[in-house]
Amino acid sequence: MPDIMPDTAVVRSMPPVSSHDRILLSAKHLFARNGYENTSTVAIAREAGTSESQLMKHFGSKQGLLAAIFDRGWAGVMERVQATQGTGTPADRLVRMLEAMVVELENDSDLKELMTLESRRVRKDNRDVLVSQGLCQFASVVDGLLAEMQRQGQIRPGLKLDAVRAALLGATEGLVRDRVVAQRSELRADYAFDDIKRLLEMLVPAIGGETVQPLKVVSR
Repeated sequence: MPDIMPDTAVVRSMPPVSSHDRILLSAKHLFARNGYENTSTVAIAREAGTSESQLMKHFGSKQGLLAAIFDRGWAGVMERVQATQGTGTPADRLVRMLEAMVVELENDSDLKELMTLESRRVRKDNRDVLVSQGLCQFASVVDGLLAEMQRQGQIRPGLKLDAVRAALLGATEGLVRDRVVAQRSELRADYAFDDIKRLLEMLVPAIGGETVQPLKVVSR
């Protein structure tokens, strides 16, 4: 399929940044708008105002570029997480962590589309599933909070922590993803961030019987 012409207005509106960051911004926009498979490295370089050789120098491949986008996105999530942590029980902090993930995605529509629709997809050029190092870091912090909850007797006996983490992250991502899918299909997703927040404040206590006090997410 021929490349869709890049939106040159995106490049013109970009602040003066390095070619590395211009490539990341352009790729994120094109991947979200046209899809990963339908976007070539030539189109990305053209929109970023640089060369394909520079793209390869910085990222190695198109899949390497996608991985870098995810890592940058998760870095933003982790920055927001750090701003929302502090006092409170492990369950309180876990709720704030999941809320921070949702807020970061809701504030970046391109990143939201890529992380909810593209992050687990098998690629034509590589049959492996791309798992971002940023996601692994986020999951590791969640694991730490769950382990702390377990030590304090706040996890129901018999629950595997890996399964609990998968359930919580899957539910959080699914709540965001269905809102994206609903914009492109007949699926209904008639809810907003406040509804997601209330559900998270119910889901986390459900794994251990603890009541979580509603906590405000700090925006950047």
